[in-house]
Amino acid sequence: MRVLFDTNVVLDLLLAREPHLEPAIRLFSLVDRGAVDGVLCATTLTTIHYIASRTVGPEDVAGHLSELLDMFEVAAVDANVLRDAIALPFVDFEDAVLHEAARHAGAQAIVTRNLRDFSGAQLPVFEPRELLAALDAAAGPG
Repeated sequence: MRVLFDTNVVLDLLLAREPHLEPAIRLFSLVDRGAVDGVLCATTLTTIHYIASRTVGPEDVAGHLSELLDMFEVAAVDANVLRDAIALPFVDFEDAVLHEAARHAGAQAIVTRNLRDFSGAQLPVFEPRELLAALDAAAGPG
């Protein structure tokens, strides 16, 4: 499954935010093993740099960003994505941009901790634990 990760899920892992750390670790492990095709919106990387550099320092953030670029595909934010985002009935433009970047990159779902922000989504949207349960169910007994 091709899944776009919302910024909050990435920050949960990088900043070890409890109680959200464990599902984030599990999802990142699935991406690392190739069981999930992970995608990040280009704006997620700039936001992560801005927020995390204040917490872990600019050198550590640069290393984390490099690791993310090795693990995830980056969904572009271009004029088409922005135009399509404007047309969506989202309250938050940033979430609309993330949704459209996911759609344009061929993502089949979005994983976020803020389902309410994606109430107008055309793609399936999961909380981290919900996505893990859906992936387990799709894998069947094993």
